[in-house]
Amino acid sequence: MGSDWRGSMGKVRSFVGKSMGGLRGGQNLASWLVAGTIAYFLWVKPAQDLKKEQEARALLAVADRNQYVEKRKPIADPQVTGLVYGNKNITDVKPQD
Repeated sequence: MGSDWRGSMGKVRSFVGKSMGGLRGGQNLASWLVAGTIAYFLWVKPAQDLKKEQEARALLAVADRNQYVEKRKPIADPQVTGLVYGNKNITDVKPQD
């Protein structure tokens, strides 16, 4: 009975070791450090920078409402541009006699 749990513990240890690429000790730690650093610079830092930029824009918009202008193209009306068929907002004014 005593060797039962040792055997299962060995299998678990073997599974964990293989799932981490078979690296042990310093190599394993170094590989996790490199992966963590890459993940930080690819996902975490850009998200934090975007959040800070959005907060700065919001503060600027609140501070001076007349100076801040959102720089975004207006969305064109698809019916006026001809993308949607139908009444194209043409107003025909007939001269009265």
